[in-house]
Amino acid sequence: MTNPIETGEEFAPNSLLAEARARAGGLDDFGPGDFREALQVLESALHDQARLCAQGRALLREKLVAQLVNRLVIEDHCKRYPEILQQPIDDPLVIVGLPRTGTTLLQRVLSVDPQFSKAQWWETRYPAPLPGETLEQPQVRIERARAEVAGMIEFVPQILAIHPLDAEQPDEEFMLMEHSFLCAMDSYVNVPAYTAWLDRQDQTQVYTYLKKMLQFLQWQQARRGIARGRRWLLKSPQHLHTLELLLKVFPKAQVILTHRDPAKTIPSLASFIHTLWQIYSDQADPAQVGEQWSQRMARALRHCMAVREDMPAGAFLDVHFEDTVSQPLGVVERIYRFAGLELTPPVREAMADWLSRNGREKRAAHHYDPASFGLDEARLQRDYGDYRARHLA
Repeated sequence: MTNPIETGEEFAPNSLLAEARARAGGLDDFGPGDFREALQVLESALHDQARLCAQGRALLREKLVAQLVNRLVIEDHCKRYPEILQQPIDDPLVIVGLPRTGTTLLQRVLSVDPQFSKAQWWETRYPAPLPGETLEQPQVRIERARAEVAGMIEFVPQILAIHPLDAEQPDEEFMLMEHSFLCAMDSYVNVPAYTAWLDRQDQTQVYTYLKKMLQFLQWQQARRGIARGRRWLLKSPQHLHTLELLLKVFPKAQVILTHRDPAKTIPSLASFIHTLWQIYSDQADPAQVGEQWSQRMARALRHCMAVREDMPAGAFLDVHFEDTVSQPLGVVERIYRFAGLELTPPVREAMADWLSRNGREKRAAHHYDPASFGLDEARLQRDYGDYRARHLA
């Protein structure tokens, strides 16, 4: 049998779809959406722009095929168990902000409260059951996620200084959103043609598919005996680009907007993205990372501020990084008042215990040179002056 990697067709949509069908035992319904067109655009960008190394080609092909398999399995389950799509997910509490603004800390400390539904990293990486496991006992997925996290830490140990990666901790829904194939592939590789195409698309389908995947996870959690929380707790900087679509699909959602000076966040984000690009390419250019991601996140913040102007004030709560770090439980109390939830003394005590065991000082410092990404103060002021004036003055 011809190896698609050897023939240079490893990202051809027909090859990816065929392998996914074979792995899924002949299932052939991938569900709705423009994912086929997205795969075609992505194929060209990966070949023409990404400068992938051999490892990168193999890893990305496996990533794409696995996501397509997940779509097949999810659609099959939704047909066999129609109650999945009846799962109520109406009013998530969503943490949104630039990376490096305390979003992970907030998500994980809030996740201590069982009244929130949440997804652990292994669930976002492997949302659909794998061969050899049951829905009630997802041990194959958990073990595979543990091994993958361990492998990433071994290959890029500095990643822990940037993000506290843990297969069994709550994490953001970005990897679920990727299953639409209309979602920030430039986090992993340099594909500006794909990114430019993506920016012209209606991404409502990203959120309708995200809701379906959350319903699928919630249904699985119930089968494992996990009680459904009153509200889902979500978190991703990706929502800055499409905040109006988040609120369109989840009209009762409330948004916690996190803030920090971009001089502290954008160079750190660029370092993180450059670290990811190096997994897939041995020619990852830090200057390209800095230029692309500073422009992209500045545009996202401007978009977020514009969207907010047309939304009810009660849909948003502003939280500053400095407060999250210096008085996290005070910020938590503000969030509970904003969300109309009760913070019980036992939960508050459990959160204090979690904070004592998971402070930022427990992790190594993240070292990076903003100049290597072309991110001097003049560039940051040009890109983020309006945001600074509004939220950091």
